[in-house]
Amino acid sequence: MAKEELPGVLVLDIGGTHGVLENLAALLKKHFHLITMKEFLGNKEEMSKKIQSIFVFECRPTIDRELLESLPNLKVIGNSGVGVDHLDLKMISSFGVKVTNTPHAVADPTADIGMALMLASARRLVEGNVLNFPG
Repeated sequence: MAKEELPGVLVLDIGGTHGVLENLAALLKKHFHLITMKEFLGNKEEMSKKIQSIFVFECRPTIDRELLESLPNLKVIGNSGVGVDHLDLKMISSFGVKVTNTPHAVADPTADIGMALMLASARRLVEGNVLNFPG
């Protein structure tokens, strides 16, 4: 399938401080034509027709009414995190756009960190580390 035939997905950026991680972008590129916010803003008229999805990574890009109004073919917003608190679901659904997320993506790591913090606290590991290795 040619790049032009793949559905367009809007991402803030690829790599850098706030962009989609490089390895995640490589996976997305197998199924989508990635369009960065910079590319979109540089040629809104052409790009707005190609974008069918927005991939939200670390709450970016910000989804507001202006953005939704500029994307006539938008069908879905995929959030890479568990919660959707940062999205106005009522406004988004008024545009006929669906929202997805990854509810179990961080369940195991969260439990692991919780257990590690409880054990560290119960055994005073941080204090012991500071006493043994000052400085």
